[in-house]
Amino acid sequence: MSGYLTTHVLDTARGCPAEGIRIALYRVSGNSHKKLVETVTNADGRTDTPILPKGKFAPGQYELIFFCGDYLDGHAPGLGDPKFLDQIPIRFGVDDPDAHYHVPLLLSPFGYSTYRGS
Repeated sequence: MSGYLTTHVLDTARGCPAEGIRIALYRVSGNSHKKLVETVTNADGRTDTPILPKGKFAPGQYELIFFCGDYLDGHAPGLGDPKFLDQIPIRFGVDDPDAHYHVPLLLSPFGYSTYRGS
């Protein structure tokens, strides 16, 4: 297995990388979630290492949870309580254990999007 998983968080409202966002990765099987790793974005909005590196990557269902609430509080004050966005889950499937999966998050205080990047 030579595949691996990366992400990148961009603050589209401010036009810059989103630093300091905590991210958790879970392996999902039915209603069961098993936490595999937790990390934080750096100044470039990326993680310092792949979230799931080569050798630990396997086919299956995964879920990334981006804990964006604290970041949004610090960069977009006055959003109200509760915030419209706080924790953003992205569930995705992996079918090729030898591929690079890049799952970025484009974030703003009232919306987000994702895609399979390269």
